[in-house]
Amino acid sequence: MSDGVEENEGQRRSGGSARPEERGVPEARAGGGPTAATGAEGEPKALAKTGAGAEQDDGGAGPDAAAGDTAPGAEPVPDEADAGTPDADGPATEGSGVRYEKLPGPPPPLLDKVRAAPPAPVGTATLVAAAATGLLSALLLGEGLAVNALIMALPLAAAAWFAARRAGRRPRPASLGWGAGGLALLAVPVWSDAEWPSLLALFAAVGLGALALHGCRTWSGVLLAPFGLLTSARRALGWGWRGVRARASGGDKDLGSLLRSVLVAVVLLVVFGGLFAAADRAFADLLGSLVPDIGASGVPWRAVLAVLAAAAALAVAHTAAAPTRWDGLGPGPGRARGRVEWALPLVLLDLLFAAFVAVQAAVLLRGEDAVRASNGMTYAEYAREGFWQLLFATVLTLAVICVAVRVAPRSGPRDKTLVRAVLGTLCLLTLIVVASAVRRMDLYMDEYGLTRLRLTVVTMELWLGAVVLLIIAAGVLGARLLPRAVVASGAVAVLAFGLASPDELIAESNVAAHHEGRTLDLAYLSGLSADAVPALDRLDEPQRSCALRSVAVEDTPWYATSVSQARAREILTARPVQDHPCRDLLTDDVYPSVR
Repeated sequence: MSDGVEENEGQRRSGGSARPEERGVPEARAGGGPTAATGAEGEPKALAKTGAGAEQDDGGAGPDAAAGDTAPGAEPVPDEADAGTPDADGPATEGSGVRYEKLPGPPPPLLDKVRAAPPAPVGTATLVAAAATGLLSALLLGEGLAVNALIMALPLAAAAWFAARRAGRRPRPASLGWGAGGLALLAVPVWSDAEWPSLLALFAAVGLGALALHGCRTWSGVLLAPFGLLTSARRALGWGWRGVRARASGGDKDLGSLLRSVLVAVVLLVVFGGLFAAADRAFADLLGSLVPDIGASGVPWRAVLAVLAAAAALAVAHTAAAPTRWDGLGPGPGRARGRVEWALPLVLLDLLFAAFVAVQAAVLLRGEDAVRASNGMTYAEYAREGFWQLLFATVLTLAVICVAVRVAPRSGPRDKTLVRAVLGTLCLLTLIVVASAVRRMDLYMDEYGLTRLRLTVVTMELWLGAVVLLIIAAGVLGARLLPRAVVASGAVAVLAFGLASPDELIAESNVAAHHEGRTLDLAYLSGLSADAVPALDRLDEPQRSCALRSVAVEDTPWYATSVSQARAREILTARPVQDHPCRDLLTDDVYPSVR
């Protein structure tokens, strides 16, 4: 925390006073001699001159009296010249007839009420963990994400642990749960080769890690917790640099002995490792597979990775030692509305939802003949036309519920019953809308097959349905745990989505449809990741070779190889891709696109 922020915080705690040079008014003590009172930071407090007729909290005359007029029955305020107004020569005397009161200081900065106190000095264990994070990043992050992401997370978590313990913070069970959830999400890049679910899991892991560091509970805290890492980054660099300088200066905290020990260990490993590798080819192969191959051209990029990772570890450790209290920015309850004003729009919305649900039941349950007779569209076309509208309707409904809860009437038990009845009905009808949207997309995918977009939006719609269920539970049991429950449900959805290998599901669905006589879009399937190789391997030639020829299965080191990549490599090694002409098979004119 900067010095200015600390000063403002001290002034706010001492009554919101400001410096005399800023306010221009001195202070005199009521029952003593000429003295200047001091605030929390040692600065004189600013007081305002008032007379008996000045504006006061007990019903004084108001601003006009302060300007020179007097209230009925009040003594006139003496002129400054007659009252012994203080000047450059000294403060006002005790008998001057002038009284002073505190002026309100300037409002504190927005983040003053959410910032914690400055953290304790960085410990040696935290610095070592940050250095280890940077070193592992330089060595392991050059070829992609797999198990290396999980390896890097371990010293990162250790840096946070050591910094929190040094600052006197003991982790709560909820924080440990968020941290474990973040580590579990890093299993997605270990398992899957597809980049899009892996990146989604990585972002979700960062979000859970931020919650573990901050311990937030409210909506504002849950949403703003990831930004706490960014606000800590600048202060963390100076915090870490001061720790390094303190240990480089000698004394009990000297790092020289540790650095010398590490240097000797590295020299010994390099010398004897080289001798053993030269003596035995099998050992040389093993050593070459374990140790990253760093060329001269890759050194600058790896150095950048090391610096960024070490800085990120320091930011995480600083946040663990002094987290930003984002819960303090939460808005208070909104102004309660009257029953009619609040309930009328929502009751009408409930009726609209009920009418839509009734139409959906009448159309979808009657089958494709009813759909074709009513609007001339096929079942699949009808399903595709309405899915996106229903998805947006679900999201907007959740927004309406959030606003309605904020301004709901709350004067007694009857209002509580009204809110539960109206919003509970809306949530139940929303669940039916979610089911209708999922059913529409299911019909469309049965006709045209799975794609990444279709699978993703269906998963999102199912998660929104789970959020609606959590809102219903909060209406019955209380909403204290709702923000964290929503985040936990999202993390579970991301983890399940990634471990299910979406590309493999897409390939299996399209291959099964092809075996039933439907067309196959090889141009789309050939762009999938290595997760799809086991399903595409079941195609007949030449479709198999044409689909697998473009699937990227690179020869990456062990720490950047996922389970799906290793499995695909085994399949392609056992059954290599054959040389077939594929230009005609990969055109959309022959096999219409299912995108």
